[in-house]
Amino acid sequence: MINKDFFLALEELEMQKKINKEQFIETLESALTSAYKKMYGEAKNALVKLIPEKNTIKVYSYKTVVEEPEDLDKEISLEDAKAIKKSYQLGDSVIEEESTKDFGRIAAQTAKQVVMQKLKDMERQIALSELSEKEDELLTTVVKRIENGVVYVQIAGSHSEGVMLESDQIPGEKFHEGDRIKVYVKRIKDSFRGPQIQVSRSNIGFVRKLFELEVPEIENGDVVIKNIARDPGNRTKVAVYSDKPNVDALGACVGNRGIRINQIVSELNGEKIDLVLYSDDPLEYIARALSPAQILSVETNDSLKASRVIVPNDKLSLAIGKSGQNVRLAARLTGWKIDVKPESEVSKQEQQSNVEYELTDITDNNSNFDFDGFDDLEEIDAE
Repeated sequence: MINKDFFLALEELEMQKKINKEQFIETLESALTSAYKKMYGEAKNALVKLIPEKNTIKVYSYKTVVEEPEDLDKEISLEDAKAIKKSYQLGDSVIEEESTKDFGRIAAQTAKQVVMQKLKDMERQIALSELSEKEDELLTTVVKRIENGVVYVQIAGSHSEGVMLESDQIPGEKFHEGDRIKVYVKRIKDSFRGPQIQVSRSNIGFVRKLFELEVPEIENGDVVIKNIARDPGNRTKVAVYSDKPNVDALGACVGNRGIRINQIVSELNGEKIDLVLYSDDPLEYIARALSPAQILSVETNDSLKASRVIVPNDKLSLAIGKSGQNVRLAARLTGWKIDVKPESEVSKQEQQSNVEYELTDITDNNSNFDFDGFDDLEEIDAE
């Protein structure tokens, strides 16, 4: 039966597991009330109360005072109620204490079940609450095991583990049990097995947190990361900016002799990083985003959010990048559609436009001009 030791155990749980004793007692009272009704009948109104001050349990039954009772398990006549206590009125509840002699064993079993379940629920909620603070953070973890390409890591300071799917890994990386690796906490969600922590090294958040870790000016807000575009394992473009005239945003990210950027590249397993100085001027921003290619000119169409970029003929492949990677990342970084053209193609188009203009000018000024000869010209061109 519930006794002094039980209540002492509740106090220990409150201190060790951070479980709220009052909430726990309410849950237990509700469970014990249900158990009592199952034992003595659902029809009966009953209430089980735990009294920690006296280290005891009380079971009460109650009936509502009515003029003429229809349900004798839940109602009592005014005449019978007044026989118990003269002050009873219609609508009052007549409460009587019930014997717990036969209820002791059931109560003990129910209490044990509730304690175990409540402990699991509360521990899961506490763990979820503590871990939720780590969401969108960079953590150093230890690889526990690898199963079918999925990497499971131990989260420091908790009994929880993180899950890193293949899609969240940097292509080409190899892990072994016991490796210490940095991961980005992408998402934390609750499940019937407990908190599920999804971690990543391919997410752009991983790059952002590495810069915050290595560049104090980003951490304190002197330098701002405007956007990141990433092709994990290959190349990342990071747009940075500072509104403070005495702060060199690019220099801060590179560090003395490149120590900061090299540390980040090393953590990214050699992934190339293009640092881009952000600009409110889209022409300038787009040109910078296509680094390391040389840009001759940029034209934009604001309504279509599209641009045309002219580059030297020998820089076309550099501007586009392997499989279109450079221009694709630049488009994602700036938010503009980017069409890259070589200088020679633009010059040819302009020459054709000039020829069309000259022909139009001739027709406008010579309305009686004989055009029969154009059929022959077309035949000659065809040959």
